[in-house]
Amino acid sequence: MTAFQASSPPTGSALLGAVHEQAAPAARCQFPAALPESPAAPQESAVTLFREHPLLLDCGRPLSNVRVAYHTYGEVRREAVLVTHALTGTSAVHEWWPALFGPGKALDPQREFIVCSNVLGGCAGSSGPAELALELGAEAPLTLRDMVAVQRELLRHLGVERVAVVGGSMGGMQVYEWLRSYPDLVSRAVVIGAPARHSPWATGLNVVARNAIRLAPGGEGLKVARQMAMLSYRSPESFAATQSGRSTTRPGQAAIATYLEYQGEKLQARFCERSYCALTEAMDAFSLSDAELRAIHAPVLVVGISSDVLYPESEVRAHAELLPNARYWQLDSPHGHDAFLMDAVDLEAQVRGFLNP
Repeated sequence: MTAFQASSPPTGSALLGAVHEQAAPAARCQFPAALPESPAAPQESAVTLFREHPLLLDCGRPLSNVRVAYHTYGEVRREAVLVTHALTGTSAVHEWWPALFGPGKALDPQREFIVCSNVLGGCAGSSGPAELALELGAEAPLTLRDMVAVQRELLRHLGVERVAVVGGSMGGMQVYEWLRSYPDLVSRAVVIGAPARHSPWATGLNVVARNAIRLAPGGEGLKVARQMAMLSYRSPESFAATQSGRSTTRPGQAAIATYLEYQGEKLQARFCERSYCALTEAMDAFSLSDAELRAIHAPVLVVGISSDVLYPESEVRAHAELLPNARYWQLDSPHGHDAFLMDAVDLEAQVRGFLNP
């Protein structure tokens, strides 16, 4: 197995403070030695930002020495496509979004310079809640604006001056934050299955998930949180088609029961409960006003999902209608919120056409 080494930033790129770049932790993601060494091959790196000039968080606290784990794909250019990941996602776009990633597809590393970083507060290589508490001296709430500010500094480090931003779910909310915080840097944007502000319904689901984690720390609560989230990520039609009847692995149990147990155990093995709480709290605090939406003038493709029960299509469309330069498209699928990952053939064509007019 060959771990990809960190690449140096382009000569002459402007920095807001000194940075330190290093190879990404080998345990995170490795690739077969047979993978061809080409400019389009995934490059996994980590860099420490804000070493001299701190990041001022939304809560008013200064934060220094932020480690960011990220992937890049394609030749370094001044214009890039930034992919922003969902709640439990990682920077390895080629692994979790194969329907959109690859030669000839919407995210083509042979055509574009593509960047994706693990969010601040995540647990896939970037500075997580425990490290942030040590650096700040206490727990401090994170916001999506904080996460996007770190992404902005990473792009500055890489020499990127203009960006198209693409994301689904929590990633789509980050796209909205990019449009609010850095409108002059965004050439175009794609928001998939995401609202411009968190509803009481979506917030309530997160509140119950965090309560489960706090009542049963050590991993058991995280399992329950994931099981509940999975119910909101799919739809009744999707589960009727895929999880009807009895389990084939545990006689006497319902298929849906063993499916949810499996999903909970899988997330517990790879995710951090403190990250889950920090990121869901940031999502719950996220809100763009109608006036802020009307002030966004970049071209935006907004995608709603017909069977989404977490972020209903009507909610996503209503926010899109406030954008002066938006195109709305509905992904018709029975698979609920997760359709942007599970049922993305038509989505790929829409995103590809929008990014390459």
